[in-house]
Amino acid sequence: MDSKPCSLNTAKVVFIGAGPGEADLITVRGSRLLAQAQVVLYDALADPALRDLAPQADWIDVGKRGFSGQPGSDFNGQTRINQLLVEQSLAVGAIHGDRGLVARLKGGDPSLFGRLEEELHVLREAGIPSEIVPGVTSALAAAAGTQRPLTRRGTGRSVSFTTAMTRTGELQYGMGPGQRADTEVFYMAGRQLAPLSKGLLDAGWPGDTTVSVVSRAGWPDMLHTVHTVASLDDASEHHAGRPTLVIVGAGATALPDEPLSHIPLPAEGGGRAP
Repeated sequence: MDSKPCSLNTAKVVFIGAGPGEADLITVRGSRLLAQAQVVLYDALADPALRDLAPQADWIDVGKRGFSGQPGSDFNGQTRINQLLVEQSLAVGAIHGDRGLVARLKGGDPSLFGRLEEELHVLREAGIPSEIVPGVTSALAAAAGTQRPLTRRGTGRSVSFTTAMTRTGELQYGMGPGQRADTEVFYMAGRQLAPLSKGLLDAGWPGDTTVSVVSRAGWPDMLHTVHTVASLDDASEHHAGRPTLVIVGAGATALPDEPLSHIPLPAEGGGRAP
């Protein structure tokens, strides 16, 4: 990433996607760079077992505990996180020079609802080099854990990702009529199920459309319940207090029990069927 030149020694900051759940969902590249870091700034949802990959590092908790009802009242505000990135890069760089490394460990994938733009901007302004290592996002972990693919041949050609949580705590969905994709995925939706149900109906989704609700995707205690657009609020009693995803449309439906006749089976002895 291009950045302004800095006259001081600075350590590179690498943004690492930790994945959505257990520590072994991190990528090989992510784990390798984490093991090289002198300082790790980590999110609240990161698996504590990730510490075993970087026991030499100073671990700093910068996690936010979700919407609190008051603007700017995050456990650690974004402004403070931005400051820490610069401060730690300078501190590590002063000791280790350009061999220093600061890891910013984010749950899921850094580029998806991870406030990455703001953190990249402050590093660029400070002339600090950075790198991004992608990670498994929770929507993919939910699809894998429920065995309900987000895309389907013929029926699920498009997927949209939307955050159900905003700074004010109000759902901003249904700004215009019409469905956004064959499969719609809503992050951080646990407290927004009732307004989301209404927004989907207002956008034209039929009330009997299948909805898959998954909490703690990627963890051993992942919970999956199935509802309809009209009955979505019923999921509240099952997923209260848990990080929750809502999947609507093609990617929410169960796979058929019968064989898919349009998919050729392997020929006997291996290879493709004639």
